[in-house]
Amino acid sequence: MRYPSLPVACLFGSLIAILAFAESAEAATYEVGPGKAFATLQQVAPKLAPGDVVEVDGGSTYPGDLTLTESGTAAAKITLVGRRSASGRRPVLSGGTNTVHIHADHYVIKGFEVTGGASRCVFHHGDDITIEDTAVHDCPNHGILGADDESGSLTLSYVEVYACGSGDSHHPIYVATDEETHPGSVFRMEHCYVHDGNGGNNVKSRAQRNEIRYNWVEGALYHEIELIGPDGADEGLFREDSDVVGNVFRKTRNGYVARFGGDGTGETNGRYRFVGNTVILTPGSSAVFRLYDGIESVEMHDNAFYRTGGGGVQLVRDSDASWTTGQAVIAGSHNWIPAGSSDVPSAWTSTITGVDPGFVNAEGLDFRPAASSPLQGQGVVDPAGPPGHAFPSPLVAAVSQPPRHAIEAFGAASPRVAAGAIDIGAFASGSMVLPHSVVAGGAASADANTETLASTDDDLDGDSGCSFGGAPSAPPLGALAVALSAGLLRWARRRRTRG
Repeated sequence: MRYPSLPVACLFGSLIAILAFAESAEAATYEVGPGKAFATLQQVAPKLAPGDVVEVDGGSTYPGDLTLTESGTAAAKITLVGRRSASGRRPVLSGGTNTVHIHADHYVIKGFEVTGGASRCVFHHGDDITIEDTAVHDCPNHGILGADDESGSLTLSYVEVYACGSGDSHHPIYVATDEETHPGSVFRMEHCYVHDGNGGNNVKSRAQRNEIRYNWVEGALYHEIELIGPDGADEGLFREDSDVVGNVFRKTRNGYVARFGGDGTGETNGRYRFVGNTVILTPGSSAVFRLYDGIESVEMHDNAFYRTGGGGVQLVRDSDASWTTGQAVIAGSHNWIPAGSSDVPSAWTSTITGVDPGFVNAEGLDFRPAASSPLQGQGVVDPAGPPGHAFPSPLVAAVSQPPRHAIEAFGAASPRVAAGAIDIGAFASGSMVLPHSVVAGGAASADANTETLASTDDDLDGDSGCSFGGAPSAPPLGALAVALSAGLLRWARRRRTRG
């Protein structure tokens, strides 16, 4: 009997899938804590391999200077889990020069408290790293720092950062990506609460792409958020873009809210999108947007701007900007601004001006629209950017709301309001979820050459491309061969180490 022939690439893919399954079946679970097989994470770290899980008992403090050098894989990440104690306490990683140094790829770290690192509490030095449900605090210099070299994509989710930073060069969160080693990397920050910084900028990023969504950020010494270009060899390699959607930025000190473009050491020449945010300024604070060095375009839509105690705000300062087109490229629509505001871009349309945005309780930091708020129903889903400068794969509309001046339990974010006209600002007066069809992007990374993002909905129709008819869609055979060889080596290694 003659069997139909399958493309060679599909055979390689099948073998890789089998090896991935074998690898996950061989994965180990390690327990760390008082009375357990391992007393510290340092004892486990050299043993880690793809798919492994480390469970650490809460209610105890463990030494810092933990360095992770063994990598997982995209399909079999290494997971470090902090298990809360009966009283609800996380395990605490404390002290050292770098309390946690992630010098490897494909990790998920969740459920910890990290504190006291003399230089850095968390040092991000790898690719495909996720940190979630974690508190980083009381770090005398950097809270979370990304290396300029060898660093790739980083996701922070439900992370609280406070009492970190010092002076003007150490920051609570300071991220970079290596555009030569890991082109297309993304810094994604969602559902985080960053507050009470001791120095620097609360969130400073030199990443190739930033996706800053559903966070509450307040109390920086300088900027609440600063999105700039690489420092060093990567500068000019790619354009760096930023999508900032559905956040609260609250000044508790004087100064600017956001700086986009550069800081004198690295510029993006990038595109910026600032949509559905609530911005709160102090009586003496400076402009909301400080545009600086190389920048291509900025668009602002559905945002609410308010100064505590009332009064106008300065919206944009671009005297330090170097526009790549030779002139300012700014778009915006459906923003609410206080009467008497200055430097309002002439390109903005459908701007709403008033005295009171109608928050539920501004003094109590409840910035949801009240029943009679002029913010209700005045926003727009999927607003238009500046012609010729479309933002690549934006988040069309927020599906969540930010935390309300406190970190939320993991996964407990409130949904954003649904169909029709939406409310201006980061919060909504309703609770329906936007349909998936209006949300673009997802957990994809930027393609620096085509300005598109790889789909995150691969094979939704169940067709892998490896069928008996039609043209298959598969990676190059060389890449598959490399992956197969790596899988075989990992499998053999696991067999040796497990006896």
